[in-house]
Parts: sequence; C-alpha cells; structure tokens
Amino acid sequence: MGEKINLLDLDQQGMEALAQQLGGQPFHGRNLLKWIHRHGVTDFAVMTDLSKSLRERLAQVAEVRVPEVVFDQPSRDGTHKWVMQLDCGNRVESVFIPESGRGTLCVSSQVGCSLNC
Repeated sequence: MGEKINLLDLDQQGMEALAQQLGGQPFHGRNLLKWIHRHGVTDFAVMTDLSKSLRERLAQVAEVRVPEVVFDQPSRDGTHKWVMQLDCGNRVESVFIPESGRGTLCVSSQVGCSLNC
C-alpha cells in the first residue's frame, strides 16, 4: 500500500467523497471533519459516531499528519514564530501572539508570504 491520505489535505467535499469511497455516507465525512478540526481528535477509535468498520477502513488508508515544526523562535513577550515543514517539502511561517485570556495565531496562507512578520 502507498502512503496514507493526510486528512488535513481534504476539504469538506474531499472528506465526504472519502467517506463514500469507504462505504459511508457524506455526513460521515462531515463528522470526521468535526472530530479533527473542532475537537482536535486524530484517533479514529475515539470517533464513536462513525461505525467501527468505517473507523477500521479509515485507519488502513488515512491519517492526520500535522506539519513538523522545524524552527521555534520565542520572544521575551511570549510571542513565538514557528516555521513548519509541509509534506511537500515547502515551509510556511506562523506567529503566536499571547494575549490576556486568549491568543492570536497568524498563519501564512501561502508559501513565501510577503508580509514578512
């Protein structure tokens, strides 16, 4: 078997299509999106609103691979600049800015963002 599908590469339509290819329904793809993006769950066994057989098929063909942090530059004020390597080999930057009771995450939406923050 080749490399597993990275579910972070799929949008809602892609997730719905994958669910159908694995014998599920489109709403299973939407549920999968919620587990990953709303609840932060990456273990298919925990996703109990998906059938056991669908969870087993997902585990065979898919995974959640987050980008690798290859550089972390902390500042005295608590801000962090991260450089992350994507599966394709390109790198993107993000900046975390802590604030009272919350934080802001600035995520580059493209490789080579021109703002240089």
